[in-house]
Amino acid sequence: MTLADWIAEPVNWAFLAMAVPMVVAALRVVTSRNVVHAALFLVLTLAASAGLFILLSAEFVAWVLVLVYIGAVIVLFLFGIMITRAPIGRETNLSHDTRWPAALASLAVLAVTLWLIIAVSEEMGGFGEPLPAVGVATATGVLGEGFINRYLIPFEAVGFVLLAALVGGVTLARKDLTPLEEEEGRRV
Repeated sequence: MTLADWIAEPVNWAFLAMAVPMVVAALRVVTSRNVVHAALFLVLTLAASAGLFILLSAEFVAWVLVLVYIGAVIVLFLFGIMITRAPIGRETNLSHDTRWPAALASLAVLAVTLWLIIAVSEEMGGFGEPLPAVGVATATGVLGEGFINRYLIPFEAVGFVLLAALVGGVTLARKDLTPLEEEEGRRV
């Protein structure tokens, strides 16, 4: 497949429209000094990855990503930031002097990943050939019935554990007043 053939496909333009902002937002997640901005960039990254799953015809995975990660985990991050009264603004005393070991480790992981992708693709006939069919995709209805019937108890147990973690976070973050502070509060 040549570059002209790749550009001629509209799905590749949709891929670029989601992949480029996703990469930029992912970089901003790890380089932002404001924790709220980092969480919002993470929302953009996860939304773009959900769009990529939709391009792969994996709608169920895309909606789970939106509902669970964007709808629950990011909200939990922001809730935890707000409830613990963490500094929200720009943090100037963060230690960023040791960037090189992390950058080198990231480049090593990237090199190994690219090497594995190229080695596997050459074994399967190159990048231009379609991948062999592995199996039939599971219908979303079958997955939903599994959550309601067979896996109902583990599904509810995970929900209970998340609720307990949320209540525990609120309890730990709550500030108890001393008797002297309570008395001063009554006088005012």
